[in-house]
Amino acid sequence: MAGKGTSRTGGYAVYLIPGVILSVAIIVVPLIMTVYTSFTKWNGVGDQKWIGFDNYTRLFEDTLFWSSFGHIFLLIIAMAVVPTLLGLVLAAVLFDYIAKTFNNRWASVFRSGFYIPQVIPVAVTGIVWGWILHPDYGALNKILDTIGLSGLAQNWLGDPNYALYSVMGVMIWFQLGYPIVMFMSGLQRVDPSLYEAADLDGASWWQRFRKITIYMIRPEFYVVLVTTTIAALKIFGQIFVLTRGGPSNSTLVPSYFAYKNFFEKAQVGYGSAISTVLTVIIIVLAFVFLRLQNRAEKAGA
Repeated sequence: MAGKGTSRTGGYAVYLIPGVILSVAIIVVPLIMTVYTSFTKWNGVGDQKWIGFDNYTRLFEDTLFWSSFGHIFLLIIAMAVVPTLLGLVLAAVLFDYIAKTFNNRWASVFRSGFYIPQVIPVAVTGIVWGWILHPDYGALNKILDTIGLSGLAQNWLGDPNYALYSVMGVMIWFQLGYPIVMFMSGLQRVDPSLYEAADLDGASWWQRFRKITIYMIRPEFYVVLVTTTIAALKIFGQIFVLTRGGPSNSTLVPSYFAYKNFFEKAQVGYGSAISTVLTVIIIVLAFVFLRLQNRAEKAGA
């Protein structure tokens, strides 16, 4: 019997081979090539010249690199912190109030509406928001002018003082649907008797939210936080479509900084060093989040 079980397990492993091959070809090999290239001076053609840690020395002395990471911290707030907290509250309202006061269909309609930005192509959302925020014919400035607040109208994406905050607002809108869907999914596995008992004890909605909702969906909370943080670190498409890192590098982020060095300046070795550092940061953050999640789960067990 043991031999039969071992044989069956070995048979299942065969089905993993295509996925492993694709992962090695698409992820592992390019990653190794990027790390190697980061130690060279190369313009994308011809021979690579080994220069050791020169690219990394230059990188850590580059003010644009550090400036791009400063922007990333703000985008993490816009893409991870705010959507996670706001999504948690909205998911609880939809699940605990809208679904009970009206019906589940209305809660599903609102959930789908919040999630729509996630399924629309990034290029489309970027172009639409570019129209909305345009200084001359943009909808936002037109609305401000209509309601008598024309003094607040700005060149939202063209002014270095407002560009990054405008992108942050767009990213909150873009990212909000994901945590709502995740948290509503987590709420469906919470035992309804917990809420019923809380109601009988006279607990308010806020007390139920703090003592039951947040506690019971901690796994989803960690998953949402780590995935949205990684998404913020990797952000590229929205920056490319909306601002291309400008104006005056006010919305420059590491991924777009790497792109500029790869394709615009033909400094492939330097761009690879930026990508390698960003990859290491993402791996370390993911590891830290997973450790914190495991520790929280053990403490709550």
